[in-house]
Amino acid sequence: MEISLEIAEHTIRAAKKMAQEIGIPMNIAIVDNGANLLLFCRMDKAWLGSMDIAIKKAKTARFFNMETGEIGKLSQPGYPLFQVEVSNGGLISFPGGIPLKNKEGEVIAAIGVSGGSVGDDYKVAAAGADAFAKYECE
Repeated sequence: MEISLEIAEHTIRAAKKMAQEIGIPMNIAIVDNGANLLLFCRMDKAWLGSMDIAIKKAKTARFFNMETGEIGKLSQPGYPLFQVEVSNGGLISFPGGIPLKNKEGEVIAAIGVSGGSVGDDYKVAAAGADAFAKYECE
């Protein structure tokens, strides 16, 4: 199953709403099942340097079907994914990337957010992921 543009737009709207609530302009990316960029939003005054980070967070979450913060824990020295960040053209292994699962629990897309602290990025990505999950359940 693939994510539709309509669902991606719904997901980004929810993430954007959270970013507005916390007062931080964000870059928000949605990638499809193949980790291809499907939809991107750069809010007014969001950092230019965070555009690539948001996209890479989404791709990283999709490549490994896990949240980027979890990948960060596994990529520390002595852990099984040490230096994974240098693979796949560069990955991001700190919070803000979340896989998006359909009703059957299959990852069909991912969201990546960048522009604030990693905590803020995660909060905005989680708002998008929650909206995606609710939309998928309707």
